[in-house]
Amino acid sequence: MAENGRAHQTVIKKYANRRLYHTGTSTYVTLEDLATMVQNGEDFIVYDARSGDDITRSVLTQIIFEQENKAGEDNLLPVAFLRQLIRFYGDSMRTMVPSFLEFSMANFAKDQDGLREKLAQSFGPSAFQQALQEQVRANMTFFGDAMKMFTGGFGPPAPPPGPASAAATPPAPVSGGSGDLDELKKQMAEMQARLEALARK
Repeated sequence: MAENGRAHQTVIKKYANRRLYHTGTSTYVTLEDLATMVQNGEDFIVYDARSGDDITRSVLTQIIFEQENKAGEDNLLPVAFLRQLIRFYGDSMRTMVPSFLEFSMANFAKDQDGLREKLAQSFGPSAFQQALQEQVRANMTFFGDAMKMFTGGFGPPAPPPGPASAAATPPAPVSGGSGDLDELKKQMAEMQARLEALARK
């Protein structure tokens, strides 16, 4: 069973009445409790008590929804980011988005840890909060710039429109061979390099 392979994780069971049961403490918990567990670095997995299905993803999404509703004007996810994310659900690039987001969030977390430690040692809480907000804005700019790479392509710039360029550039043949895979790998490598360059700014 799936639980045996994930013994290191806390198991949460969700019942038909929407109650969440923490099997480690034998108590019922709320989404807020699960949010606190995530913030404290405690790993857990959520199963549907009736079917045994892994529903961790949907529960984590519910937690984000709850946190965004409580945040008021201090929402973590900008509307433009949410719109772009929704657009990728119907886009051919959607398979690359999870890896991109994991890469971006890992860089964000790494930057935040260093910033938090330095500011906590050098300044008071108010200065820390101000610097943290500035860092969040900078990272969201990074998100926006990197997201544009998905929609803007990775190849050389297109020639200016006109009869000469149209005549000089024959339409690219459509193929399903290994050349397409090689080109995709090349684009992924270039995207990785550009993301790393953005992260260093």
